[in-house]
Amino acid sequence: MTEPLPLFHRTVRPEWIDYNGHMSEAFYVLVFGYATDAMMIETGLHAGYRESTGCSLYTVEAHVRYLDDICEGSHLAARTRILGADAKKARFTHEMYVVGDEGAEPAPDATPAATTELLALHVDQNAGRSAPFPDEIRDHLTALTEPAPEWAGRSIAEVPRVA
Repeated sequence: MTEPLPLFHRTVRPEWIDYNGHMSEAFYVLVFGYATDAMMIETGLHAGYRESTGCSLYTVEAHVRYLDDICEGSHLAARTRILGADAKKARFTHEMYVVGDEGAEPAPDATPAATTELLALHVDQNAGRSAPFPDEIRDHLTALTEPAPEWAGRSIAEVPRVA
């Protein structure tokens, strides 16, 4: 494994706060989307790659867990883990932490405020279908692969029906 991907940082903006006084669910997903963009840049799937190849990553499945409220002005750090990649797919996670200062790292024992697990396809936008990763990018993703956190791979539990 190579060095882990750098943390992605963002500060919670006032317009991200909902009627309950904390970050609205859509903005958790926005921050995770920005973290995915940062991962793409770090792994060679950047704007230049997209322009020259017509290929990009498309999220085809996501599972978000909202674990704690996040307040306006909070400094966030998102940790990205690549869980695996094959010819056309990549599976990865983001863990969102509230940190004390902008650009800070979460404490080693910190609990995430939210997590997401994503499955993405490498898509040739001109052909309108999935396409194999170039070997260099697939090899880079594979080199970054880490063990899955204990929460990854779970599904939403079925709630019993009330009569």
